[in-house]
Amino acid sequence: MTPTSTYRLQLQPGFPFAAAAAAVPHTAALGVSHLHLSPVLEAVPGSTHGYDVVDHGRVREELGGEDGLRELSRTAREHGMGLVLDIVPNHMAAVPRHNRALWEVLREGPHSPYARWFDIDWEAGDGKILMPVLAGRVGDETDTMHVEGDVLHYGEQRFPLRGSTAGLPMAELLDAQWYRLCWWRLARTELNYRRFFTVSELIGLRVEDPEVFDATHAKILELIRDGVVEGLRVDHPDGVADPEGYLRRLDEATGGDCWIVVEKILTGEEPLPDGWPVAGTTGYDALHRIDGLFTDPAGAAELDADHRRFTEAAEELGGRWEETRRHAAYEVVTRELAAERTALVRLAERVCAADPRLRDHAPWALRAALRELLVRVPVYRPYRACDETALPEEAARRAKETFTVPAESAAVDVVRDLALGRLGTGPDHEAFRVRFAQTASALRAKSVEDKAFYRYAPLIAANEVGGEPGEPAVTPEAFHAYCARLARDWPLTGTVLTTHDTKRSADVRARIAVLSECPERWAAFLSEITEEAENVPGGTAPDPQVAWTVWQTAVGFGPADAGRLDTALLKAVREAGLRTSWTEPDAAYEKAVSAFVDAGPAGPPQHSVARFAHELAPYARANVLGATLLQLTMPGVPDVYQGCEREFLALVDPDNRRPVSFAAAPAEGLSAEKEALTSAALRLRRAAPELFGAAAPYTPLAVSGPAAGHCVAFCRSGEVVTAVTRLSLRLERGGGWRDTELRLPTGRWADALSPGREFDGGRVRVAELFARRPVALLVRAGRA
Repeated sequence: MTPTSTYRLQLQPGFPFAAAAAAVPHTAALGVSHLHLSPVLEAVPGSTHGYDVVDHGRVREELGGEDGLRELSRTAREHGMGLVLDIVPNHMAAVPRHNRALWEVLREGPHSPYARWFDIDWEAGDGKILMPVLAGRVGDETDTMHVEGDVLHYGEQRFPLRGSTAGLPMAELLDAQWYRLCWWRLARTELNYRRFFTVSELIGLRVEDPEVFDATHAKILELIRDGVVEGLRVDHPDGVADPEGYLRRLDEATGGDCWIVVEKILTGEEPLPDGWPVAGTTGYDALHRIDGLFTDPAGAAELDADHRRFTEAAEELGGRWEETRRHAAYEVVTRELAAERTALVRLAERVCAADPRLRDHAPWALRAALRELLVRVPVYRPYRACDETALPEEAARRAKETFTVPAESAAVDVVRDLALGRLGTGPDHEAFRVRFAQTASALRAKSVEDKAFYRYAPLIAANEVGGEPGEPAVTPEAFHAYCARLARDWPLTGTVLTTHDTKRSADVRARIAVLSECPERWAAFLSEITEEAENVPGGTAPDPQVAWTVWQTAVGFGPADAGRLDTALLKAVREAGLRTSWTEPDAAYEKAVSAFVDAGPAGPPQHSVARFAHELAPYARANVLGATLLQLTMPGVPDVYQGCEREFLALVDPDNRRPVSFAAAPAEGLSAEKEALTSAALRLRRAAPELFGAAAPYTPLAVSGPAAGHCVAFCRSGEVVTAVTRLSLRLERGGGWRDTELRLPTGRWADALSPGREFDGGRVRVAELFARRPVALLVRAGRA
């Protein structure tokens, strides 16, 4: 059964299946058709997210086990709902103590039947798998290790011992294993297994192997066959060797009628590969288009200029978005992904050595060519051989220009041809093509999402996965064109506004987006609040970039919760990697950041922040309600993140993954408005799924008059009309709606949000339509 909508729940030991079951009456009353559950398979004990799977054959006991999941499914069915599961095919937790498959590989080495499960380069490790788990150099840590039976103990970690080695002296014992324990810092350059991005604690799976696919999907497929589960969200398909092949196998295994969406991040106008047998993406592309509608392009450009002046455009910040992104990409490919680049160089060298046409390309030239091409891949990764859109000729030309010795630039052609599968189909050729694509995906994610997004901060609301911070605004025409493509090509794709991975919830972004309509007010506020804070002990920011980011965050987040704000800001400065980082923390700098948060937005200046936010509240309200209604009625299947039926103010994880209470008091103010709007739209979708389904037309509606650009409206299936206000502050400054009119389809239309209120088809004054609220949801009279 295809969902009409989904509701995401973040399961964790503090919010197990029983808690999810208790939330079913609430979500059913909202009009939701399916609960969307975070990963449910056995994970590392205590995990708050579940993406660190350790056993694909068992439902997680900490959540209530398989019995608890099946009971949740029964409860959902009793309320007319189904379940959608989030699955993780790309990786497992690299924690041998809990991951029995990895345990067996460490015990038996490449001869283990589980060795085929993981992407391990045994040759690069001299026959061993590197385990970067030690707090210091191995010589300094051996005194903290001991053996019990056939198990090596190191702190809370456990490792199996190769047969007949338990009685050896510690140094000899360590050398005799199929693995090499080492200082965690060596992972950056010496790791010889594929990992999730740069997270060495998550080891890559080879689901392209049919045996591995079957073993890691048996339980999920059983749950689907038994009717416990009706849909799947596939986490990070870009990490697997052959995404299309994997998805085809999954589609076949599920019987071809399971609703499947993939966490595929599309860049710009990049299309989802049409050969993928899925309903669509998880919806970050929709998030970007919706947010962009509520961003003023002129104001965003002014904020960009102000940001460069305020921060003095440090070299690492790049000044402009593309410069910032490229600078971050060079850092990541050179440092964080050094081991991955070395693995690619080894493969390229082997190919060149075996082909007389390619011999004598210098290793340093191949390494440079890899670096220069990887940073120029315009999307997350290539998929098919010879697909030049992911590695265009222009990228090769620019890569060659970076070589100081022109003769060595021929290595660029070798690397590009290998990446595109043009030089042959041997094992090393194919391994290079696949690993290049996987590394490109990791590079894009780490350099853009986890570094550049925290460095480029003119309008931090624009810095979300799939977004374009350099050009954050989206015109109504572009939005309509996007929706028309969805209705034609991917009508059942997922759409989102907030997820467990968004850096700021939709409502926080909606507040911050208003600043693009009044950059001069932001500049004045920033000057005043900086002066006010500097009069408070600890209220001087450690650098201008932190000041800008903290104050924008405070405007969006509302009354400051020092602990939550401090955690998010420390994560931001570590991810940015300018003054501190996860691996090289600067304690003094981080202490200064925390002190600034406590004295600034969490201190006396918070009252000035609250006043400024209150002044912008009417325009933020229009953004919140407008974005909500667009997502719930545009083409696609909307996913409502836990708690987002009301006003939901959250920052980056772990803040946005906190359990939500479903026993809250009745909503008031904006929360009540948003909940009523959400419920009206979801109930309509559930009652009349054909109006929003695979064959449902999408028709933009014409708006005319002096403020036409401030109204976005469309009709679904000739039966439902959505209309929203955009850039409401600019609208107010321009004199309001005046004679602006919306042309409704013929007939009589009932206001789904205000019973008894109706409109005739034809020209309707927008001021009258939006007299009660900045959005309208109309249903053809007689259907309401």
